[in-house]
Order: sequence, then structure tokens, then C-alpha cells
Amino acid sequence: MRVVISEFMSLDGVVQAPGGPEEDTDGGFAHGGWSHAFFDPEAVGWFVGEAMAGADALLFGRRTWQTMAAAWPDRAGDPFADRMNAVRKYVVSATLSESELTWENTTLLPGDEAPAHLRRLHAADGGDLLVMGSPTLVRTLLHEGLVDEVRLMLMPVLLGGGKRIFPEDGALRTLELVSATTSATGVQLCVYRPAAKD
Repeated sequence: MRVVISEFMSLDGVVQAPGGPEEDTDGGFAHGGWSHAFFDPEAVGWFVGEAMAGADALLFGRRTWQTMAAAWPDRAGDPFADRMNAVRKYVVSATLSESELTWENTTLLPGDEAPAHLRRLHAADGGDLLVMGSPTLVRTLLHEGLVDEVRLMLMPVLLGGGKRIFPEDGALRTLELVSATTSATGVQLCVYRPAAKD
């Protein structure tokens, strides 16, 4: 399965709490919901939908999964929500228990065993394994060399601090820009893939 990362990102690289003020206030983050002003259904919505259309399964970290699990089941009847609810889901967590997996079609990947499970999923046959949000998990996937595509929605805003997805391990990772378009609201919709190694 290809591992595909999809992120709303500020120009200064922040991905924290794009959806709402209570989504993630770690570190005193006070700008939750910052993506709404730039969400263009025609371009940004299409970009999100394209990623979802190629997904055989979704992969989340605990916090993002809990946020999604609290929101999407109540939106049944909308085609995107129905797809979110029906598709296979994996959540990496060291603290969640099986009894807490209330969102249908969710499988727990225990945190201490996550790298091995992620390698097995990456090696399995199938469509895309789509990761949305989940900055800690994304850093791990990038560090482990398990990412096949990065889809960024770069929004014209500076947030001054917050969670980021890129590892700070001193490693050089070269990406190739596959496509780039600009929405009417100034969002750069960019698709990157790891550059071929010589």
C-alpha cells in the first residue's frame, strides 16, 4: 500500500488544529480552525476528495482519530462522511483500548508495535493508506522512510508556532514536486513524492 500524507499547512509549516478551536490546544495553541478562511470547496475540497478516492484505508494517530471519531459518525448521509465512516481505519496508540474503538471499521495498532505494523501495511497489496493530520505519526513515517506521497494544502497564513510534521533529525530527504495548483483563496495544492535515488 502506498502511504500518502495529506495536510492542511500554514506557510510556517504548522499543521496543528486546522479544524476548530478545541481540536488541539497543546502548547497554548490559540488559532484552532485557521484553515476555514481559505477552504475553497471547488479546489481544496476536490484535492481532499481526490486523496480520499484513492484510499483503501485511513491511518491516524490517537488524537486525530479521537477528533475524527467524535465528528464523522454524526454526519451520515453526506457522501464524503459515508466514505469516511465505511472505509477501514487504523489508529496507532499506546493508550487506547479495543473497547474504546467506537468508530466502525477501526483496528488498533499498539504504539510499541507500531513500526512493525506500519511496515507490514506498507508492504501489503492494496490502494493508498491515507494519513490526515496526526503530526507525531507523520514524523515517524517520514523518519522510517515509509512515505510515498505528501499532499500539502499550503495556506497563506503564518501561525507563529505549533505542531509540525517534519522530523528534526538532521537527515536530508529530497522530494519531487509532482503537481501544483493554486485555489481562488490562495492555497497552494502541492503533491510531492520522494525523489529517485541515484
